[in-house]
Amino acid sequence: MASALTSFYARRGKRALDCVLSAGALLALSPVIVAVAAAVRTQHGRPILLQQERTGLGGKPFRLMKFRSMTEERNAEGQLLPDHERLTKLGRFLRETSLDELPELVNVLRGEMSLVGPRPLLHHYMQYYSEQQHRRHLVRPGITGWAAVNGRNTTSWEERFELDLWYLDRVSLETDLVILLRTLETIISRRDVNPKGEVTMPEFRGSSNARGSTNGQATPRGQSVSG
Repeated sequence: MASALTSFYARRGKRALDCVLSAGALLALSPVIVAVAAAVRTQHGRPILLQQERTGLGGKPFRLMKFRSMTEERNAEGQLLPDHERLTKLGRFLRETSLDELPELVNVLRGEMSLVGPRPLLHHYMQYYSEQQHRRHLVRPGITGWAAVNGRNTTSWEERFELDLWYLDRVSLETDLVILLRTLETIISRRDVNPKGEVTMPEFRGSSNARGSTNGQATPRGQSVSG
C-alpha cells in the first residue's frame, strides 16, 4: 500500500488534474463566486474571506481561504460571541451547500491544496498529533476527501484520522474520482454538515490512543473505494 504515494498519478498526475479542474471550476463558477461574495459583503461586512493558518504538505503552514459564514459580533467585553450566535442564515446555507469552500480553488491553483485529500486542519494542532496522524501531511490537503464523504463533520477526530490514513495508502485516480462524485452527492443531500449539537467541530486536543497509534487500515464508514 505504501507504493500508492510513489505512483505516477500521486507524483505527477494528481497535480495536473488539480490544475485543470480547479481552473475550469473557477471559470465556470465565477458568476456564483461573485454572487456569494456580494451576499457575504452585504450581510457580514468586511472582510469577505476568512483566512486561517492551516497545515499543508510536509507540515508547512499556509493561509486557507473561505467565504465567511459568521459575523464578528462581540459582547460588552469585546469577546467574540459563541459560534452558534454568530452563524447567520446565509452562513448556514453556504456551509450546507459548501459554497463557502469555493475560494479554496485558488489554494489548489497555488499548489497549497489538492481537490482531494485530508482536510487541512488548524496549524496549532501539529503539537497534538501522533506519529501516524502526522502521515496525513505526506499529501496536499484537500477541499474534499475520504473523511468528508464518510460522515463529514459528524465523525469523531479518531475516525477522521483513520479515514485520512486509509486514503493515504490508496491514492489513485479511481479513488479521487469516486470521492469527487460522492462529494457531489453529499452536497446535494446537505447531510452531515454539523457535529451533533454544535455548529463547528470541537477543538482537537490529542487522541486518547495517541501513544498506540492507528495503522490507517480501518475503514469505519467505507470498506472500499466503490462501496
